Amino acid sequence: MVAQRVAGYALLVSLVISPVALAQEIESMTVTGQLSRFGATKSNVPIVETARSISIETAEQFKEKGALNLSQTTSYMSGVTAETYGFSTRGDWIHARGLELPRYRDSIQELFGSYNTTRAEVYTIEQVEVLKGPASVLYGQGSPGGIVNYVSKTPKADAASEVVVEVGNNNRKQVGLDSTGRIGSSDWLYRVVALGRDSDTQVEHVNDDVALFMPSISYVPNDDTSYTLLATYQDSEADVGAQFIPIEGTLNPLSAGGYIDQDVYAGEPEWNKFNTESTQLTALVEHQFNANLGLEATALWRDGEADYNQAWPLFTGAGASRYLNQALVDAGMIPAGTPTGYSDTVVPRSFYQGDNTFEQYALDVRLTAEFTTGALNHELLFGGQYQDVETDSDTAYYYGAGVFSGDFTYALDLANPVYTGAPDQSVFDAILNDGALQNVKDLGLYISDQISVGNWRLTAGLRYDDVDNNDGITRQTDSELSASLGLLYRFESGLASYASYSESFETVVGTDLSGNQLDPEEGKQYEVGLKYEPANIPALITLSYFDIEISNLPNPNSLPGNAAQQQGLSRLDGIEFEAQAMLGDYYLRMGLSTLDARDQNNFEYAAEPDSNASLWVTWDPASTAFRAGGGIRHVGESVSEDGAVRYVTSDYTLADLMLGYQFSDNWDLAVNFRNLTDKEYLTSCLTRGDCFPGMRRTAVATVTYDF
Repeated sequence: MVAQRVAGYALLVSLVISPVALAQEIESMTVTGQLSRFGATKSNVPIVETARSISIETAEQFKEKGALNLSQTTSYMSGVTAETYGFSTRGDWIHARGLELPRYRDSIQELFGSYNTTRAEVYTIEQVEVLKGPASVLYGQGSPGGIVNYVSKTPKADAASEVVVEVGNNNRKQVGLDSTGRIGSSDWLYRVVALGRDSDTQVEHVNDDVALFMPSISYVPNDDTSYTLLATYQDSEADVGAQFIPIEGTLNPLSAGGYIDQDVYAGEPEWNKFNTESTQLTALVEHQFNANLGLEATALWRDGEADYNQAWPLFTGAGASRYLNQALVDAGMIPAGTPTGYSDTVVPRSFYQGDNTFEQYALDVRLTAEFTTGALNHELLFGGQYQDVETDSDTAYYYGAGVFSGDFTYALDLANPVYTGAPDQSVFDAILNDGALQNVKDLGLYISDQISVGNWRLTAGLRYDDVDNNDGITRQTDSELSASLGLLYRFESGLASYASYSESFETVVGTDLSGNQLDPEEGKQYEVGLKYEPANIPALITLSYFDIEISNLPNPNSLPGNAAQQQGLSRLDGIEFEAQAMLGDYYLRMGLSTLDARDQNNFEYAAEPDSNASLWVTWDPASTAFRAGGGIRHVGESVSEDGAVRYVTSDYTLADLMLGYQFSDNWDLAVNFRNLTDKEYLTSCLTRGDCFPGMRRTAVATVTYDF
């Protein structure tokens, strides 16, 4: 099966390469973005010489595709699942290679825990990068799926300013300001980014408002030295987009036939909220001591909080009130003959209240050295990273809101919702769980060397981490050594072939049934691939096959009661093809991927599509002010299963469109449609009994004034 996939994808590569090789030579330009030392690889080694899979979207590229959030910037990347859990205002849920990706900014992780800080705003971003596969050699503990890193807008010497106004459906109104340049004739540069948004969404009562201010300043005394300080303040106010709509009435029809409106509001107006606030300071340092020795450093302080209230249906399906009522009668908890009058669209609801906070200090300092030993040329990276993260979560969860004692006061008819109001605050105060302060400290030392000899590139890396987890009651220390190895050969034709091995780990706090401390989960990836960068046109084409093994997982169901609780092993493998090219007036981006992801019980990983395919084309001729672009995104079916139930969420295909016109050097208009046909679809359904509706059509007109 794998051999057939590889053969088919190899044929596709040849079909794409052929017209690329025949295209006329045009002015060279970057089509894939450029890696920097504050990017995902902490290196500016070209992608074509890196024995790993990396996908990049520049701000210009994701803007022309109409991306409104961080997740949407990745929706045309091969092997990446954007908006895994559909329409949401709480997070981005970007997945790659079957696993959720942690979020990094300027090569420092900035999101820990759940629902405790703000989402990233795309207007503050220069570039988004997805490094696929285990990356613990560079970043310490993390997901075997990889990382998503976004690069912040920072000061530039060339003066440039813009005001951007957006209006769209769902009453979207947004204004952005971005101004940068030199302060007088000095060595100081500045940049100011500001954003304000007032917007409704596809779900009634759910808003998505934000105010953001991001000033930065750089001191650049010469070409070898740069110091940058960047501050960000963001205040977001929203209702909760995820409605947790029951499977009965969405994936499956109701017993009486028909379906529930997927965009029904299942929360509680005036009570639901997801309001977040964050403040962040980032310092970036670059200094070149001489032609061969340099230093880079990133320092980060981040403080965030989230005020979170939500009501949602019980995960027992539509008609749950009727079934629960009968179950309570059968159990003798309420008198027989108690009237229900409930239809298949009525659901009991739970009410959740959370007060979450987050504070982080992080520092990453690294030396880069270029030197020669005999016939070997070295690009050595040696670094140290420290981070101290505190999270606190105080929650109250009123599960079922009284239905288990026969009180259906807060039940909601999803077909004809009449909102009941939330329980009194005293109810939540009585069941408040004052969570302990969680503190994680991680100290890591790492070294990586890319050795060049002729057309060969050998990359080897090691990292040692010491991780301390402390929740005030339990304290656990783990140490881990991670390794990576890659070998690449670059042919004179522009083709490169490579093979690589990489590792990851994630700590697991607790003990097994025998009282032994649990070991970190460990990921190992083997990857082989081809990369092609033609000499005569700007293009990059990649093809890769990966195999990931995750060990030390919770005890699989085949070993019930076994004292050793970490005998589980999961496997993920797949193929990814990606191509970007400039062909005359046309920019092309194409992606194809397959995935087979199975957990330690041999169940398919929940909500992970078995394939992805996408194609985007932009036509932007220099001879006219008009431009246009369009794209197709296909996401394969996904499965959620646990041995008792198995739900299959169908595949779906979406179309996007962009039309633009530049009136003058100062004025530009663009109109973007995502999900052009307003297709109704589900991104995933879970065995607990709920489904996630996808993003409906967004239509946004953007006017940009440059000055």
